[in-house]
Amino acid sequence: MTVARSLEGARPGAFLRMASGQSRGFWSRGDRWVAHAGKVADIRVEREESPARRFTRVRDEAARLHAAGDGSHDPRLVGRHRWFGGFAFRDGHRAEGAWHAFPAALFVLPRLELEGDATGRGKLRARMPLPDGAEPGDVTQAVEATLEELTEELSGPVASSSPTPNPARGVATDRRAWEGAVAKAVTAIAAGRFSKVVLARTLDLTTTRAVDVVEVVRNLWIENRDSHVFLFEPEAGKALLGAAPETIATVRSGVFHATAVAGSARRGESEEDRARLAHALMESRKDREEQRIVVEDMVERLRPLAEQIQVQEEPHVLTLAGIQHLETEIRARPGRGSHVLDLVAALHPTPAVCGVDRDAALAFIRDEEPFERGWYAGPVGWFDPEGNGVFAPALRNAVNEGLTWRLFAGAGIVAGSVPAAEWEETAIKFEAVVAAVKASGAILE
Repeated sequence: MTVARSLEGARPGAFLRMASGQSRGFWSRGDRWVAHAGKVADIRVEREESPARRFTRVRDEAARLHAAGDGSHDPRLVGRHRWFGGFAFRDGHRAEGAWHAFPAALFVLPRLELEGDATGRGKLRARMPLPDGAEPGDVTQAVEATLEELTEELSGPVASSSPTPNPARGVATDRRAWEGAVAKAVTAIAAGRFSKVVLARTLDLTTTRAVDVVEVVRNLWIENRDSHVFLFEPEAGKALLGAAPETIATVRSGVFHATAVAGSARRGESEEDRARLAHALMESRKDREEQRIVVEDMVERLRPLAEQIQVQEEPHVLTLAGIQHLETEIRARPGRGSHVLDLVAALHPTPAVCGVDRDAALAFIRDEEPFERGWYAGPVGWFDPEGNGVFAPALRNAVNEGLTWRLFAGAGIVAGSVPAAEWEETAIKFEAVVAAVKASGAILE
């Protein structure tokens, strides 16, 4: 049973803090956002060896639950609903170490959702199961009472506080070893094993006291409005957050949209610097080649599932906080009955997070990266029963538990890549989350 009401002065931070100790999440692009708390159902794939099977298992289980709800067998699903969550980067993922709360796939149907935009007006939804023998009217009254209580709490004054200084230290991937892996990749490209591979590295931050993950994602959102900013905390104290610049797949009312993003340059300190660096990025043969590889592979994988595919003739520069990329828009009409998860299954992992040839690049990543990617670069987002949804790769991200934060950043290696330059590119990509953690009180040694 789902009940909704309008809310003035909707604030995601206050809502998420009220949900402390529960499953919770936040998803935004620009000024539009949705936060959720609690769960009435989840879909979990612990481990999956068969390629793409985890995507179809999630899709099919959601369809089964929705059909049961339509037949009044599972009233948790009555009314508009969305499943929020994501997938690990690779097949065969094990939920271990930093990723022990994140299985191969996990989606939740929230008990509460708060959705808003720049106007400050929002919509609050509450969902409650219908117990055996209960009357719908009784449950509706209980849901209304919950909404009334939440509305009153969320309409109260905003508490202001300054973060307490919090000493922290950071440990990065060994530079010599990582640059050696990049050099090895360039040699493999010259030998024809693949044309591109994305190599990632990590930065581990340890704080003296726990940092408020809601404050971190708020700071990330403030500075990265042109990115997909996300928080997914499936268990209390175990969170994934990030700010992805690109979209793997968006489906709304029968229209598909994605962005191919590749090539990087600093933003610059001034408008003149920004324009100069953007021009150099557009003129870079290496970055344009990397961009071409991404676009062509995505279009080829999209063809069996969509028609009327439209691709921008020339990439444009996407300017974000601290960094600029080449971006190409891709639009299409998915086939009849196609689900956003079908498109995600076909496109993931894109060359922007993996490489081309995909299998050879995956094997190289497995052999050369001395850590488990987990959900880093995996698809995160939401979908609904009609097959609509939004998915972005979990980039510019960190996984947090207690005092520890593991940050990830990758660079696309192609012919002509210079190891030292790729190291600096990944350093730029760490800056989004590092800045958000520092703005939340962390002082890095």
